[in-house]
Amino acid sequence: MNVIRFLIGSMLFLILAAPPLSVFADGPAEQRGLTLEWQEQESHGPRSNTWLVIHGDGLPAPIRIHYLEAYVRPNSTDEDWLKSIFGHRTELVAMSDDGRCLRVKDTLSNGLVVDHVITAGVDEVDFRLTATNPTEKTSQAHWAQPCVRVGEFTGTGPEQTSDAYAYLAKSFVFLNNELVRMPTPEWALKARYNPGQVWCPQNVPRSDVNPRPLSPLVPSNGLIGCFNADESKILALAFEPYQELFQGVARCLHSDFRLGEIKPGETVQIHGKLYVVENDVPALLKRYQKDFPQHVANAEASDRE
Repeated sequence: MNVIRFLIGSMLFLILAAPPLSVFADGPAEQRGLTLEWQEQESHGPRSNTWLVIHGDGLPAPIRIHYLEAYVRPNSTDEDWLKSIFGHRTELVAMSDDGRCLRVKDTLSNGLVVDHVITAGVDEVDFRLTATNPTEKTSQAHWAQPCVRVGEFTGTGPEQTSDAYAYLAKSFVFLNNELVRMPTPEWALKARYNPGQVWCPQNVPRSDVNPRPLSPLVPSNGLIGCFNADESKILALAFEPYQELFQGVARCLHSDFRLGEIKPGETVQIHGKLYVVENDVPALLKRYQKDFPQHVANAEASDRE
């Protein structure tokens, strides 16, 4: 009997002393990181209407990305937008059970195939794209647009304000190696379509960007981003190679990536990041420079010219 009492007592002690099951989870809710959702909406044209939605307990609202909004031809700056874009169809290939990773495949009307591997981390989403041209003609899909909706993140969504451009005061690019809020100096106003603002890196033809007002200023790096309502957090994004940074007309920000002329049988790699981090700009820049060393090299080369 004493042995039985001892065993029962020992078992109770172990049960009471054991840590809660939550200790064996990934961590507190705010540390578990971001998760992904894929949405397919009805399409009324030659392009798929698909959305990548980012969830996280630390976010003021889910971050919605029109992914991808468009694949674009060269000489788009002064062209009718509908004539500049390719039709494309997007297929969800696979998604992990935990919502941390998904694969999608875009097939363009010109035959170009773009495979996307998108992975959510603690405070970032990583994009790895592989564009392959299986056709016998050089692809004229020069660049593409992921459209990140930031109204809710910045506290200036349609439920907070009727001013569709209130988010500009929360948004930024880097000019002369300094964070500069929008509207930036020398804000352009003339273009085929208004409003909006485009910043183009040194190595991209000015005839080959969004047909919205083009800033005369060249960005210091490929980061574009915004602050949340109380400015405790930053949302920022970058792609390599990038075609343009863009402030759009749907409470959105873009880092639009470059494909270039992909020759028959050729494959091109594109890398992107979306960061959701604490408001520490030097730390963000340090991380960005580590993730995108080619941007740093390009900026240094431009400075020497």
